[in-house]
Amino acid sequence: MKQQILIINGGSTYPSYEEFITHLENVELKLDRLKPMRDWKDLLQEELGQEYEVFIPKMPNITNARYEEWKIWFEKIIAMLNDNVILIGHSLGGVFLAKYLDENGVSKKIRATVLIAAPYDDETNESLGEFKIISALDKFTNQAGEIYLIQSKDDPVVSFGELEKYKKALPDAKTLVLDGMGHFKVEKFPELVDLIKNINK
Repeated sequence: MKQQILIINGGSTYPSYEEFITHLENVELKLDRLKPMRDWKDLLQEELGQEYEVFIPKMPNITNARYEEWKIWFEKIIAMLNDNVILIGHSLGGVFLAKYLDENGVSKKIRATVLIAAPYDDETNESLGEFKIISALDKFTNQAGEIYLIQSKDDPVVSFGELEKYKKALPDAKTLVLDGMGHFKVEKFPELVDLIKNINK
């Protein structure tokens, strides 16, 4: 049976609909950013090979994400997966996985959970609204399988201090600190490929 991997991407959230509208009115668009772009998520299946099965669902309304909407969608998706799935959350997707697995039971056995550039709360970041962590993550620890935290020192979006908050809450998690990866909007992510292959040994 193939090793299944589920990746939850990032997104943005705003304290109110009015603030979201203000953002849309004031954000400066760059034409280059409207071109199709491939990153490590798109290439992960190819990098891992046929022993793996990678799923990258589009979460609801990523430009003004709501936790309850993501929760409903995630529950539909995880119900279709096999036991021993590997969960990967990038940015808002990372804090979503941590929060969801801490507040809800899952019927599937999780082999590992990887949080990449995940924010923790509102102290050093823009508002996370309903996504922020407000508990000790005990339930997350009990059902997330092996836990991995990945952060780049030069991340311009999520403060490096967020990693320390996760490390304090999750002292048994394995940590991978990189430099030069920014917010992981990169095409190649060999460190993650190696990590996943090592999980499967």
